[in-house]
Amino acid sequence: MTTNRSHARRRGIPAALLALTFLMAACTMGPRTVIRDRFDYSAAVADSWKSQMLLNLVRLRYGDAGVFLDVGQIVAGYTVEVAGSAGVNFNLFGSSIPNPNIPSQIASGGVSGRFTDRPTITYTPLMGERFARSMMSPIPPAAVLSLVQAGNPVDAAFRLMVSVVNGLGNRYGGDLRARAADPEFHELIARMRRVQLSGGIGMRVERATKDEAVLLTFRKSKDAEVDADGLAIRRLLGLDPEAREFRIVYGAVAAGDKEIALLTRSALEVLIDLSSFIAVPEVHVAERRVNPTAEPEMGPAGPIPPLLRVASGKEPPTDALVAVPYRGHWYWIDDRDMVSKRIFSFIMFIFTLVEPGSKEPAPVLTIPTG
Repeated sequence: MTTNRSHARRRGIPAALLALTFLMAACTMGPRTVIRDRFDYSAAVADSWKSQMLLNLVRLRYGDAGVFLDVGQIVAGYTVEVAGSAGVNFNLFGSSIPNPNIPSQIASGGVSGRFTDRPTITYTPLMGERFARSMMSPIPPAAVLSLVQAGNPVDAAFRLMVSVVNGLGNRYGGDLRARAADPEFHELIARMRRVQLSGGIGMRVERATKDEAVLLTFRKSKDAEVDADGLAIRRLLGLDPEAREFRIVYGAVAAGDKEIALLTRSALEVLIDLSSFIAVPEVHVAERRVNPTAEPEMGPAGPIPPLLRVASGKEPPTDALVAVPYRGHWYWIDDRDMVSKRIFSFIMFIFTLVEPGSKEPAPVLTIPTG
């Protein structure tokens, strides 16, 4: 009988070990999900933001209303339950004659488990006062210069976010007040870009009493062409040709020859202007559902390429950064179009700059660790 008991116990050990292994795995599951969940959720939020942004651009192109939903909070709740059992039955009577009514030696074991994933995601619509402050308020001129100082192309920043600089008007693609840019505007930003590439443009913040003054600085260069561009910029803007620093203010016209007035756009104006570059289907133009895409503007060096290229077609694209369906057609940005990809990503920075102060918390991903 002793032999039978030992043998049965040994047969029951694997089941107990298996149950213990599952229990240990469940206890360490939480930390191992952090890397997976953090990247999976961040990728999902980024992809949804891109799709929402492109869809809103297309909707604005058709005169439709844009809808913005922010991801308010993500709560990923996991439930892991593991149960294990092991048992041994042996002959209590010690008889060597098998009897079907008396168990001789039986080892049994079992493991059961359950995994539940119940994420809770909340969305906050951008509306009311928050929409007015974030989407319709002009972008601060200091924010435009900060982006330029950070290395972003000055010509793209001005084309995207500035309507007028010292009386020189930029292009605007909105249907209600569409207009072409002044020829001097394109000359201005082309020269400013060359000076920026040479390192000749800087920005300085000066505090006077309670106010901060943003100063744009043109550094002296040993390159004659760069100095010539600097003088031409001063001429185009009506600035003092001998001055090196100029005060940046909000407005359309400067008050003096040592001041640069930037009439900046709101985030909504930026989106409306960008939406005008979308290539819409000819059938929709023929049906008068949308206005035709404007021809490229002419600059000092020829046609000026659009800031953003969005293609359209009946079939979904095979290689796109982002693609959305709308009115029976697909609209997308080609993944090989680096200029459009950079501008599309640049919009995110603009929304960050105009986001009003709020007591609402930033999106939070909460993962119970078990």
